[in-house]
Amino acid sequence: MTDQERMRRRHLPHWEVPHAAYFVTSCLEGGIPARGLLDIARYRADLGARLRPAGKSQPDWAEECWKRLFARREDWLDDQPAVRHLRDPRLAQIVVDAMYHFARERYDLLAFVVMPSHLHWVFQPMEAWVDQALTRDPERSPREQIIHSLNRYTAAKCNKLLGRQGTFWQHEPYDHWIRDVDELERIILYVEGNPVKAGLIAAPELWPFSSAAHRYRTKTELGLPLLRGASF
Repeated sequence: MTDQERMRRRHLPHWEVPHAAYFVTSCLEGGIPARGLLDIARYRADLGARLRPAGKSQPDWAEECWKRLFARREDWLDDQPAVRHLRDPRLAQIVVDAMYHFARERYDLLAFVVMPSHLHWVFQPMEAWVDQALTRDPERSPREQIIHSLNRYTAAKCNKLLGRQGTFWQHEPYDHWIRDVDELERIILYVEGNPVKAGLIAAPELWPFSSAAHRYRTKTELGLPLLRGASF
């Protein structure tokens, strides 16, 4: 790890890399049922007990374990979610509009999909804003500030619409910094293909709360920033 990278650990690992693009997943509180959480915990322990395969570096093995855990969690979120607040199109629209609000001001919004039980999005903090963010709130990284702002705002709006109180999003999101253009393309295709994988639609552009629908309508090329103010 270089001196420009920081890793923060709470329950989940978070890598802080200045000016990197991030792939973030925020799950609804209670979205994964208790048996799913137990299954994921057991699988994490199993992976932790395995010996690193011969010829695979420690960073590569850590990356592979992260991907396996991510896939396990996704299966529960897509196939057996316990909470599906975001299947309500009014709530899904709140999340979409919130992502666009600071697009091209705080970050480049590169991809997203609002699923019934979770949100995937890909963004890259803008360099000029990063410098301001670090000065304004040195306790939170730019990544954390962006995610916190969106989650706090959407939680309040969605809870009000649902007539409920309490935690809306799971406390910690899952995030991954994107290392190169090839990985960025793979992640965007995964994000936009999530509704198809979950059996909700036949083609990515048919899911209204997705960057695939936006790109299809505006003819925006894969990987280019989605313009601020573009809404569904």
